[in-house]
Amino acid sequence: MKLIFIYGSPAVGKLTVAKAIAAQTDFKVFHNHLTIDAVKPVFEFGTKSFWKLVHQFRIETIAEAARENVDLVYTFCYAKDLDDAHVAETTKVVEENGGEICFVLLTAEKTEIEKRVLEESRLKFEKAASLELLHGFWENYELFSPVNERESLIIDNTNLSPEETAKRIIEHFKITENG
Repeated sequence: MKLIFIYGSPAVGKLTVAKAIAAQTDFKVFHNHLTIDAVKPVFEFGTKSFWKLVHQFRIETIAEAARENVDLVYTFCYAKDLDDAHVAETTKVVEENGGEICFVLLTAEKTEIEKRVLEESRLKFEKAASLELLHGFWENYELFSPVNERESLIIDNTNLSPEETAKRIIEHFKITENG
């Protein structure tokens, strides 16, 4: 099992690139809003119970995928230091179950991210879809740094299509394409 762990700022294109990888390979997409959407009807966003369940769903799904040899693309908005425990636990469950984790940090020019955050496609998943929210994230969290203690493929996708970005990831990690 391979887990492609795509992370970066909100609106950098994580889910779009994940879908492009899935279209070119046999990888399944497990994006961060799936778990948020599952828990939000029961527990208020941001509460202790909310984050506890979101984390458990994510870790258990990834661990089971590793046990069953299901290749995944996982998207995550990594905040340096704050999310290091999640990264470590994700890495641990993948590797303990015979899998390999491949980190990808997507970046883009901030002016491009500001354009993308306002795109209508973000509303479907109730994602951060305003400049005010985006700037708040940037001010309060370090979202542009690579994860600690692991090498990441870093791609600036400001001027790349999602398909080209996916192709670079596929080639870098030597993933077999469909067809």
